[in-house]
Amino acid sequence: MPAPRRLTLGVALGGGFARGIAHIGALKVLEEENIPVDYVAGTSVGAIIGAAYCGGVTASELAEMARTLRFSDFARWTLSRYGFCSSDRMVRFFARTLKKHTFEDLAIPLAITATEFRTGEAVVFTKGALVDPIRASCAYPGMFLPVEIDGRSYIDGMLAYAVPTTPLRRMGADRVMGIYLSAHWSNARPPRHVFEVIGQCFSIAQSKLAESWSKDANLVIEPDVSGFTYDCFDRAQELIAAGETAMRSALPQVRAMLKPRDSMLAEKGALVSVAAAQSSPAA
Repeated sequence: MPAPRRLTLGVALGGGFARGIAHIGALKVLEEENIPVDYVAGTSVGAIIGAAYCGGVTASELAEMARTLRFSDFARWTLSRYGFCSSDRMVRFFARTLKKHTFEDLAIPLAITATEFRTGEAVVFTKGALVDPIRASCAYPGMFLPVEIDGRSYIDGMLAYAVPTTPLRRMGADRVMGIYLSAHWSNARPPRHVFEVIGQCFSIAQSKLAESWSKDANLVIEPDVSGFTYDCFDRAQELIAAGETAMRSALPQVRAMLKPRDSMLAEKGALVSVAAAQSSPAA
């Protein structure tokens, strides 16, 4: 019998500011276990990590980069009626950190999500230069200024796809894994500033709308990022470890969902044949 076709895996990386560093730990485990990733879709920080990874930056290299990363590397405080931060520093940051700079040059197909500000349309970028779609996907309302691309204004992709599983289905992935950073921004204490107010509102909305993206996932991984703030870049090592722990715990489920159906049927047929042989009078 011909060897069963390998099922393709798509990984959807959700948003979460600094907490998205946990994605690196999850990808690191997939690399170490020789589980290939065939498609990636990213929202917000997931778009940053996805673009780097699909362009050939390994999980180990991403981990080294994360240990020195700070908010000021890609954000600049500004005065504007549209937000408190500009993401123009991302242009220089990506110029020196990304190995590939267009979708077409990536080794792994990538989708980046954003939300069209005026219409609320969910937009998926898969062609052209990477930097502006990433900036658009990271344009958190109230914090970052909206990003203009071809005359249209875009804001954070989390409004469209908190975890971008649906684009992976459209790209052709046989199996889809979502990585969801579900911790609320505030717990018992009152919010410290407007960003925590906005962040908690987003977190509540995302938990209510989880069904809209989880229906397109075969498996959802949820690293424990409770207790981590949106800007805790100095805790990168802990966040990477959280991603590793979550993915290692899920490895049996990952392997099971990637097992080709033909292989499972063949195993079942072999078991039936053995049972029949054992029950035969000649045996």
